[in-house]
Parts: sequence; structure tokens; C-alpha cells
Amino acid sequence: MDCTIKNEYGTISVTDQVLAVIAGVSAVDCYGIVAMAAKRATDGIVELLGLDNITRGVKVKIADNQVTVDLFIIVEYGVSIAAVAKSAIQTVKYNLETLTGMPVSSVNVTVEGIRV
Repeated sequence: MDCTIKNEYGTISVTDQVLAVIAGVSAVDCYGIVAMAAKRATDGIVELLGLDNITRGVKVKIADNQVTVDLFIIVEYGVSIAAVAKSAIQTVKYNLETLTGMPVSSVNVTVEGIRV
């Protein structure tokens, strides 16, 4: 489902895929995040994803023109998971609201693993 913004000049539609790319790139740029992770439905194995498949570690939901983002990340060993998650939440929310103009209701972070 697309998110639509109407103003005096016309209508702007932003797809879920665009929101997922912005959220994924914003999350990977945060200190302590090594990669995005996604679970395969077939075997349940967590796999590391590069920039090619960055949107597979992001789920975007749009309801009442508000965005909810679920991030699945792999963090670096030795960093504070709480600090990394807080930084990712703030960065993703700020970038989505600034770049798209859409309000973000929540950003949920799930740590799928730690990489040495």
C-alpha cells in the first residue's frame, strides 16, 4: 500500500519499497550495525544481507498515513545493543520523516545476531 500526501500542488505517492530502502540504508549507516538480516521462510536460517538485498531486513507497514518500520539487524560484537538500537530508531525515524514528509509512528528493532 502506498502512502499518499495531498497538498495544493497535487498528490505525492510513496511506495513501500522506497520507504524500505531509506530505512535500510539509514540503519546500516548506524555505528555498530554490521548488516541487515532476514529469515528464510523455508528453513528459518538467518542470513547476512548486503546492500543488494537491504530491503529484506526491513518490513514497512502503512496505516492511516503513518509508517511503522520493523528492522532486523545483526550487530557488531562488543557494542552496547541498547545504544545501537536507540541510535537506529532515531536515525531511521528522522531520515524517513525528513526525506518523505510522512509521520513515523514507530520503529521496532529486532537483533537477529552478533557478528565477531
